[in-house]
Amino acid sequence: MPHYLIYDFKGPRPKASIFIIAIVSSMKLDGSYGEGGGQILRTAVALSAVTGEPVEINNIRKMRPKPGLSAQHVKAVESAAALCDGEVSGCGLHSTSLTFTPGKIKAGTYNVDIGTAGSITLLLQCLMPIALHSPGTVKLNISGGTDVSWSPTIDYLRFVTLFAFSRMGYDCSIRLARRGYYPRGCGDVEAVIAPAKLKRIEFENNACAFVEGISHSSRLPAHVAQRQASAAQKLLRQEGYEARIALENRDDPSTGSGLTLWCGCAGGSALGKPGLSAEKVGILAAEALLAELKSKAGVDEYLADQLIPYMALAGGGSFTTGNISLHTRTNIWVTEQFFDVKFNIQEPGTGLFHVYVLDKVNTET
Repeated sequence: MPHYLIYDFKGPRPKASIFIIAIVSSMKLDGSYGEGGGQILRTAVALSAVTGEPVEINNIRKMRPKPGLSAQHVKAVESAAALCDGEVSGCGLHSTSLTFTPGKIKAGTYNVDIGTAGSITLLLQCLMPIALHSPGTVKLNISGGTDVSWSPTIDYLRFVTLFAFSRMGYDCSIRLARRGYYPRGCGDVEAVIAPAKLKRIEFENNACAFVEGISHSSRLPAHVAQRQASAAQKLLRQEGYEARIALENRDDPSTGSGLTLWCGCAGGSALGKPGLSAEKVGILAAEALLAELKSKAGVDEYLADQLIPYMALAGGGSFTTGNISLHTRTNIWVTEQFFDVKFNIQEPGTGLFHVYVLDKVNTET
């Protein structure tokens, strides 16, 4: 909320003797809190745009080997500002503090080139809540990395994240034009997001028996994608799951491979790299998915942290998950700064965690 200072200038002009100067104060957040990475920045900027609350973030990525903003963080903030006619100060490479002052969210087409193999999916994490509140359709054309380490793959976003969000009423379609791997990037994605009103959903069970997936490679022999898929299918079959895995053999500008598997609100992925066999990539992706499916959780560990801001926007909801990551706890903390909500985490003795938004009646009694 704005704070006001009233100055009474005594003198010969009585009709103009009182001036009211509005000083807009910013919420201040410590970017080193909890997970201490780019997630605080992305969530805070997104929720600032949605709520209209200016925010100042300090100590951004303070504990990372290369502190401060990277190219993908800069582009995320700049793109968020473009979507809401916002003003930003301190948004430069390696900056450890910035101030974001939002304006009015707009519809339209936006072109974003990260310029590196920086993650397209992480950039979208920042922009998707903003686009949801636009008065019309938002179209985002983004270039960068689609399948890179330390971020959800583009297929995870398309088939796990959006599957869950669509149940809440989120309306988004994503078209993959080119894949982008580290270090070259050059991936291209088109996201079209329509305004919508979210509804609260309880993700308590993940009723799913059939696994789907995409095994892909670019500028590599065709047998790489096939071997990734075959190794994953073999392991999944041993555990009682049949899998239908599509194969992609591409000739995109960057070279790489990977496999993403999904089953309802659970996913698992692995990326190829020099020295790692195609079979091992398939096994790693299958093991990651099986660990989530065996837990019987409603959502996997990675979807859990993504759901937090959307539960607040929907006014409630709940989920079960096998692990509460530091990312999830951090997103809870950031979200609670912007909304009058309180999240609760319970361990009911089933081996799962139950996360839900506390009802206001219960919090006041």
